[in-house]
Amino acid sequence: MKKNTIWTGTIGLLLALVFAQAAHALPANMTVAGPTNQPIGHYEFCKQYADECGATDAGGPLVLNEANWRQILEVNYTVNSSIEPMTDNEIYGVEERWVYPDTVGDCEDYVLQKRKMLIEAGISPSALLITVVLQPNGEGHAVLTVRTDRGDFVLDNMRDRVLLWSETEYRFLKRQSERNAGKWVKLQDGRTTAVGSVR
Repeated sequence: MKKNTIWTGTIGLLLALVFAQAAHALPANMTVAGPTNQPIGHYEFCKQYADECGATDAGGPLVLNEANWRQILEVNYTVNSSIEPMTDNEIYGVEERWVYPDTVGDCEDYVLQKRKMLIEAGISPSALLITVVLQPNGEGHAVLTVRTDRGDFVLDNMRDRVLLWSETEYRFLKRQSERNAGKWVKLQDGRTTAVGSVR
């Protein structure tokens, strides 16, 4: 496996840079605008994994430190480098299917795997939220949002860098509720005009 250039050098230096970045990015956290519909792929996923789609502890955001920042970076890189991107049509012959990936998967599958690994590492499910966005080309996409005391960070299968949500090129539409992993909430992306939700 190639060396992860995202966190070579001292983790403390990277963490300091992230904290400085978070301090200058406004807003650091997404604005929630009320309940919305659950994506059909997640609805079907929840029928199979009901224990992963209920009420969460609804705790506060993750208190970011060197240890959990290292875990976040490592999980993002590990999943990105071990799963080959393929569409659900290519894999299963269907338009939408959310599953834990083995060696191939689409964006939602990357997100599910990262979320699972970070929960296993001790991060609360209420801080790990599947999020639906629009890419600049208008196509829907899924990323994992990590709610922290330094802002909302995005884990994305399209890049190994972990960025604040406001520093990505996406329009943020909706995400899981921090109180219930089977419920979804609308997001107000103040950087862009309002857009409709996607599947």
